[in-house]
Amino acid sequence: MTPETGSTELWKITLGELDEKMGVKIVEESVDRVVATMPVEGNRQSFGLLHGGASLAVGEAVGSWAAVIHASTLGKTAVGVDVSATHHKSAREGTITITATPIHLGGTLTTHEVLITNEAGQRLCTLRITNLLLDRKS
Repeated sequence: MTPETGSTELWKITLGELDEKMGVKIVEESVDRVVATMPVEGNRQSFGLLHGGASLAVGEAVGSWAAVIHASTLGKTAVGVDVSATHHKSAREGTITITATPIHLGGTLTTHEVLITNEAGQRLCTLRITNLLLDRKS
């Protein structure tokens, strides 16, 4: 099912091309929480650290998926309108966990906090993403 089908059935996450290239795996998906993992290897910048752009890309994807799942309960879809991130700590190896939880679930806008943590549970990055809810195209 795609977000454009007009159904109020919960939307199921489908990985995009970039998600697949980055090695993203879905762990949990619900209106209350979306959790994914991603390897650091293959997503590093030239100094051997997890690329900040990779953190933003995966964080925006997970936050947007969370918004679309909520939107699907209203027969709508979601598009991102704002994302911001703060990098707290770097990573050189291992797997990161990306967790999106709602701050606000409205009928017009959603806002999610997205936490990226390392295997020790340390916060690497915090994102906030706002999505606009739109009627699905028939």
